[in-house]
Amino acid sequence: MLNEEQRRIAVYLNALRAFEAAARLQTFSAAAADLHVSPPAISQLVKSLEDYVGRPLFHRSRTGVSLTREAAAAYPAVRDGFALLAEGLQRLRRPAAPSIVTLSVTPAFAGKWLLPRLERFRVAHPRLDIRLDSTNRLVDLRSEGIDLGVRYGQGLYPGLQAEHLMGEDIFPVCSPSLLQGLGKTELSMDDLVALTLIHDATFDFDPSYPTWAVWLAAHGAKPNERIRGGLLLNSSVLAVQAALDGHGVALGRSQLVQAELASGALVKPFDIHQASRSAYFLVYPKDEELSAPVQAVREWLLAEAALS
Repeated sequence: MLNEEQRRIAVYLNALRAFEAAARLQTFSAAAADLHVSPPAISQLVKSLEDYVGRPLFHRSRTGVSLTREAAAAYPAVRDGFALLAEGLQRLRRPAAPSIVTLSVTPAFAGKWLLPRLERFRVAHPRLDIRLDSTNRLVDLRSEGIDLGVRYGQGLYPGLQAEHLMGEDIFPVCSPSLLQGLGKTELSMDDLVALTLIHDATFDFDPSYPTWAVWLAAHGAKPNERIRGGLLLNSSVLAVQAALDGHGVALGRSQLVQAELASGALVKPFDIHQASRSAYFLVYPKDEELSAPVQAVREWLLAEAALS
C-alpha cells in the first residue's frame, strides 16, 4: 500500500520528468524538445516542483541550467526511479509466459488417444502447454504436483473428483495377414481359442479390467487352459503392436485401436462388441478450485471425448 508521500509523487510525476530531463540535458529548451512540450511548460513544471520541496533545484543562466547541491544529490534516485518505471512498463507489454498444465495419463492412452489430438489443442490454446506425466503407476495428484489425471476404472477414487470421460468397447483384433494365413476372412470361437492369445496385463490388479477369460466366457467359450496361455505383456501398447506384427489375437479396446482399424492394419475377426466394465475418468483433487489453464484443459478433454 502506498503511503502519503508515495501517493503525492503521482501528482508531481510530470514535474519530476521535467526535472530529470533538464538535469540530464542542462537546458530547458533541450528538455522541452526531449519531452515534446514547450520550454515555458518545462519552466512551469520545474517551478511547481521547487515550490513543493521549498528550495531552488537549478542554477539558471543564459547558457543553461545546472543542479544545486541538494538537487544533484537527489537526481540519481529520480533517474533510477524512471528507469524502474520503464522496466515495469516493458514487463507489462511482454506476452505472458505460456501456462503449463501437468496431466497424468497411461502410456497407452497418451500414445494412442491423446497425442494424435494434441495439435487441435495447440491451435485452440496457443498460450497453454500440456506436460504429460505418462505412467501406469497410480500417482498422488496432490503431493506430486499433478493438475489433472485420466484414469481407467470404475471412477471410485478417494479424495478425487471423477468425471466420466468416455467408455469403450472390447473386441478381438488381429493382423489381416493372420487371417490370410488361415485362409479365412473371419474366425469361429473354436478357431480363436486355438490361436495365440495376446494378454494385456497392465492392470491385472483391477478385477474390472477386461481379460480374455472374461470376454470368452461372456461369449460362450468353454473353459480352456489355452485361454490362460499365450503371449503375456504388461503394456497395452505392446499388446497392440504384437497383434500388428501377426503374433496372435489381442483383445482390442476401441479407444486405443481406432487408428489401426481405420487404416486396415488391424481387423476384427468377429463382429462382436462388448462394453467394458471400466471407463475413462478425468480426475482432480476434490474441493480445489481449478485455475483458468487447468479448466481449459479439462473442458478440451471433455469435448474431445464427446467426439470419440
